[in-house]
Amino acid sequence: MTLQHRFDPWSPQFVAHPYDAYAELREHAPVSYYEPTGQWLVSRYQDVSALLRDRRLGRTYTHRFSHEEFGQTPPDPAHEAFHTLNDHGLLDLEAPDHTRIRRLVSKAFTPRMVASLRPTVARLADELVADLLKEGGGDLIAALAEPLPVAVIAEMLGVPEADRGLLRPWSAAITGMFELNPSEEVARRAVDASVEFSDYLRALIRERRAAPGGDLISALIAAQDEGEALNEQEMVSTCVLLLNAGHEATVNTTGNGWWALFRNPDQLALLRSGIDRHLPTAIEELMRYDTPLQMFERWVLEDVEVAGTTIPRGAEVALLFGSANRDPQRFADPDRLDLTRADNPHITFGAGIHFCLGAPLARLELTESYGALLRRAPGLRLLAEPRWQSGYVIRGLTELRVEL
Repeated sequence: MTLQHRFDPWSPQFVAHPYDAYAELREHAPVSYYEPTGQWLVSRYQDVSALLRDRRLGRTYTHRFSHEEFGQTPPDPAHEAFHTLNDHGLLDLEAPDHTRIRRLVSKAFTPRMVASLRPTVARLADELVADLLKEGGGDLIAALAEPLPVAVIAEMLGVPEADRGLLRPWSAAITGMFELNPSEEVARRAVDASVEFSDYLRALIRERRAAPGGDLISALIAAQDEGEALNEQEMVSTCVLLLNAGHEATVNTTGNGWWALFRNPDQLALLRSGIDRHLPTAIEELMRYDTPLQMFERWVLEDVEVAGTTIPRGAEVALLFGSANRDPQRFADPDRLDLTRADNPHITFGAGIHFCLGAPLARLELTESYGALLRRAPGLRLLAEPRWQSGYVIRGLTELRVEL
């Protein structure tokens, strides 16, 4: 079996355990062209970290080239609603637009705002855990991992409680487009969700313009810098990105992390023996050990040499976060879950100008979620080995059945 065959993002076996294939890539083909997706796979920590910061690459190329100049086929016009929404978000912008929008968003989405959310996040996590306790257990994904980040962003945006059930399905449909070679059916669902979610947020923005409140949308409207402000599409795209990126990190670090803890009972026992002492490093280690976002893609704007291989302009690189976070050249004994790991510069939140703006909020949600479960359900047990979702890029479990 060749390395190309070992890396198979559509294989359930690979998705369930990609780490052996990653080890072979790092050792034998740290930079390799993957024909099925037309991407260059980059697997070593040093290279991934460097390319995240390298301005010869970008999340987009349209700030410098037309599709034709870059040798790419323009997006399907039928998918325009998705691309309009996605292309105006921080994750897929480059300077100068990225610089301007991030500066303005940072004026609204401040560390103080995130810190002020702690009581709300703690209350929501406690309520969800209490419901799980009443039931004597259940699916940890559906009962806690998924509803918590959605509830938090809904509180931040000022979404009425009656409408909050809309957010998760919209987010799930939109993020389906981030998988490799999405089908036309996946694209259609993403487009429909993009239209519906955008229309909903535009209505909220109109309400906040007329009657500002203490929510994030009001803060985004008010954000000014040297006479510049966010336009409506930039606000809509920012709100959608906060939900999509936030739930991806929190949901899958909760599910993947608890599955890792159940497979490593010595580490779970250690965490239970000193929750306050071990939880900060445990959260970082769980994000490293089973990375929720396995791949981050960038376009090559100028020829670049990586590990002795020249990747030409116009190519796309696939930075394998899951592999980089298990690289023995950077992490001692990387395949071992070590909740006390102090030297842990994982790249789960990225690096460079696209470092995740919501990282402090994700860490807060994870701290309160894990803390509430560890304290209120000290005997939590796994009922059945879980199955992985089919997606590889955003990698998580379908469910995680537990009992008290």
